[in-house]
Amino acid sequence: MLLRKLTLAVTLALSANAVYASCGDISGTVSIVGNEFPAIHTVAKGATECATDKVTVVSNLTADHQKINLPGMQGDPAEYTSAIIANSSIIALMNEDVIRPLDDLVAKHGADIPKNNLISIDGKVMAVAFMANSQHLVYRKDVLEEIGVEPPATYEEFLAAAQMIRDKGIMENPVGGAYKSGWNLAQEFVNMYIGHGGEFYKPGTAEVSINNAQGVASLEMMKSLTEFMNPDFLTHDSNATGAEMEAGNVALMNMWGSRTGALMDEEGSEEVVYSNITVSGPMTVGGGSMPATTLWWDGWTVAKNTSDENAEATFVAMKNGTSPGILNDETMGEAVWMIEGYKPAPVNAGVFATIKAGAKPYPMLPYHGLLHTALGDNLSDFLQGKESAEQALADVEAAYTTAAKEKGFLN
Repeated sequence: MLLRKLTLAVTLALSANAVYASCGDISGTVSIVGNEFPAIHTVAKGATECATDKVTVVSNLTADHQKINLPGMQGDPAEYTSAIIANSSIIALMNEDVIRPLDDLVAKHGADIPKNNLISIDGKVMAVAFMANSQHLVYRKDVLEEIGVEPPATYEEFLAAAQMIRDKGIMENPVGGAYKSGWNLAQEFVNMYIGHGGEFYKPGTAEVSINNAQGVASLEMMKSLTEFMNPDFLTHDSNATGAEMEAGNVALMNMWGSRTGALMDEEGSEEVVYSNITVSGPMTVGGGSMPATTLWWDGWTVAKNTSDENAEATFVAMKNGTSPGILNDETMGEAVWMIEGYKPAPVNAGVFATIKAGAKPYPMLPYHGLLHTALGDNLSDFLQGKESAEQALADVEAAYTTAAKEKGFLN
């Protein structure tokens, strides 16, 4: 599997000399499925600029995109002609063979796409990346000033600051976290486990190996954090966590860089809140030096089960949706765009700090999605005090092993 390192892709794509063409003479139907944060809305809006009397462009942007993109592309014809994905979610689509190689369309319409935006897997271009992302510290600077501490660089300092905020009566539950059972909860474990120096699999195999000291330490830190969260933390995804920050209920969180622009603008919160929301780099944990986070890219794909006409229209529309033309004063701060003309904004400093800190990319292994699912399904009982960390991790390993055998990754 040939995968370009995210740090290299980001660095080179930002300095690439690309000039994109217009939509040209195409026809067909374009149907996009993706997440709903501002940068993705901007991409979808750019794609709709290719709509004509011969081209229909529609989109379904939702927090449930990962639940519906695979079923929506398995039909023949596919309901969605493009799924906007990240370096984790593309694997599920490839495993089920629902997206097509893009080499022929790149040759016909994409000669001006920077090479480092082309995501090649097994020698075939399977996606076009357009932005980098990561989770990092987001905090209320006025609250930290009130308790007299610097922005935490470690999760241990993070917990200490949360305790001080509570003790001073400023906020009862000052920590926000996207700990919703399922994908979000699994992602937080992945971050924490990497920060503790854990390895997910036995070397050179698909055999899982997380029921160990690093796995237990990761869960124990996660549980310590939840003690400072809203009691309903297992229902909070990124949207709900961001809403808690905007409502003035939390002062510390580990949040996606792609979400920070919406938190720091004037909409949705009082001035005392939005004017004090600040970003910083990722935190370490347990005395380690590896950031407890992961690097990501977001990109777009084209469905396999759609006509060549629709595939071509989709490629051209999505290329237009991620072209320099989408960048302006309003959109520049929505993401770390891998697009010519992007100028880093202060709101994106956390993602750049993550890259500089040497954070690891999210594991892009064909079987890691199965582990992510197993984690999301089996960690909540521990966080609710219903079972031990060791038992929760054993449940994860058992669920993963069963799924990996069914998919042929393990004998």
